[in-house]
Amino acid sequence: MDVNTIFLLFFTCFTGNIKSVSGTRSFSIDYENNCFLKDGKPFQYISGSIHYSRVPQYYWKDRLLKMYMTGLNAVQIYVPWNFHEEKQGVYNFSGDRDLEHFLDLANQTGLLVILRPGPYICAEWEMGGLPAWLLQKPYIVLRSADTDYLEAVNTWMAVLLPKMRKWLYTNGGNIISVQVENEYGSYYACDYNYMRHLRTLFQYFLGENTVLFTTDGNTDKEMTCGTLEGMYATIDFGTDTNISQGFSRQRRFEPRGPLVNSEFYTGWLDHWGDQHAEVDSQKISTMLAEMLSMKANVNMYMFEGGTNFGYWNGADHDNRYRSVVTSYDYNAPLSEAGDPTEKLLNIQDTIRKFRDIPEGPMPPPLPKMAYGLVTLSMVGDISSLLDELSPQGPVKSHYPLSFEEMKQYYGFMLYRTKLPRDLPESTPLICPLNGVHDRAYVSVNGVFLGLLERDRILMMNVTGEQGDQLDVLVENMGRVNFGSKINDLKGLLTNLILGTDVLKDWLIFPLDIDEAIASGWPQSGLRQPPPGPVRGPSAGPVFYQGTLAPNGLAWDTFLRLGDWTKGQVWINGVNLGRYWSNRGPQQTLYVPGPLLSPSQPNNITVLELEGAPLHTRVVFLDRPVLSSSVSKT
Repeated sequence: MDVNTIFLLFFTCFTGNIKSVSGTRSFSIDYENNCFLKDGKPFQYISGSIHYSRVPQYYWKDRLLKMYMTGLNAVQIYVPWNFHEEKQGVYNFSGDRDLEHFLDLANQTGLLVILRPGPYICAEWEMGGLPAWLLQKPYIVLRSADTDYLEAVNTWMAVLLPKMRKWLYTNGGNIISVQVENEYGSYYACDYNYMRHLRTLFQYFLGENTVLFTTDGNTDKEMTCGTLEGMYATIDFGTDTNISQGFSRQRRFEPRGPLVNSEFYTGWLDHWGDQHAEVDSQKISTMLAEMLSMKANVNMYMFEGGTNFGYWNGADHDNRYRSVVTSYDYNAPLSEAGDPTEKLLNIQDTIRKFRDIPEGPMPPPLPKMAYGLVTLSMVGDISSLLDELSPQGPVKSHYPLSFEEMKQYYGFMLYRTKLPRDLPESTPLICPLNGVHDRAYVSVNGVFLGLLERDRILMMNVTGEQGDQLDVLVENMGRVNFGSKINDLKGLLTNLILGTDVLKDWLIFPLDIDEAIASGWPQSGLRQPPPGPVRGPSAGPVFYQGTLAPNGLAWDTFLRLGDWTKGQVWINGVNLGRYWSNRGPQQTLYVPGPLLSPSQPNNITVLELEGAPLHTRVVFLDRPVLSSSVSKT
């Protein structure tokens, strides 16, 4: 830790202590009367989860106001470590990452904050919020007392927690309690030394009087491994759980103190290939009323889900790898676009029976626009665009290297080699030990031949001649965010075997697609399509571009690529996320209005990975399509 960091820590702690001593605000646990105390008076929170990382900054105030007008008196938020430190030692708290601005807006709105700073958060977020650069140490044991892991955690918390100290309620802010780790009882390690270390770390930076808590699932094993003396044990459960049984389990670990359901599930997540999740609105209202009548403190997860923009979606791996979709709508009371739903109005009616809610109307949905059809033109396949997408050139390696070894943590990477011999007949290309993480698009001399997919497609056939160029584009579909497999390496993790030959002597191209598109490519003229008729669609990974003409409005809209297959979309340089139309259930991508220009052409860039339709059209709708009857693949 350098001298500047030590000085910052000392100064923050010193000034924070002055505020604590001079202030009269307090927040604590009353074990005798089984409640929280706020400024010495009994307090019950009715909270909702919202993730600032999934909602554009320009809509934070709108969402918080709607939550306040519903009758909530608090919001619960995660802090995704990897969102703020994508590259080790480089911290970003600006724009959509301006956590303190979000806290300030919540404070202005009249909402208290329940802070969940991790370091692990789950949240169906990429790697559960842990930065992928941790995996550069191949034997690191995440979420444990492993020295490499704790060193990284200590450094991160020494940056984050001093920023949060001034926002504690006792210091004049609005943070009333702070979660340590997250659902640790669900993790195999069960390392009490790790949890003790975190407890000490949080107390050092936030003060020993700060209310620290844990949250765990509704089983004895989870509560046993996830709880620790000095941190108040809370529980989470949804509409499939008996309330009395749920809280009786909390009582076995916290015999006295407030009842707390830290995650009361209003909906659920979707994976590609799932049916769209829905949770009954009336059941939520009925259970909420029952918990509130018991004087329980309830946080509804989610109150607004938002969107996994870019590459931030996580994944699960139980029996097989399953990637989370781009939309995190979650069937929540506020939709992905922040619109009040019937579920929200039912919850508002329920809360009204237990406390006064703010007077005045609920803010209406923001306007939406169906901008209509746009025809895209082909720019070129990835293999022909490497000067733009990988300007630093390839790395040579005898055997494949992972994303983490290449220090490219998200998106796509191209592996290139040559066929070692003539293959006049179909020859199997195999990645043994399921070593493709997560999808590999294979072409020979620019002709797309097929793909390999983790846990699903482990072999394909290749033909060609000795010396032909073999390109393997590998897509990271999101790291596992829950369970024992969160150390989820990406890329080609084992050799590719072609017939009886082990493929060697690779050129590995790290692709910085986002930087190229944010800089104006392909519309900027760095590379223009050849003159003549518009080129039709081509199989395999191909870029397309077009423009949405301005019409004087910049309203929210939803982009549908109904006849396209699978890929990624950027609008005006911003990565909207993944689409996978033929797997579903999600069929539209949410486009926040402020991304669009009302007066200038709006650039659309699509990377279609498998095959575009002949018409190469996309359509902008005024409503989402998150559920489809597309058959599962």
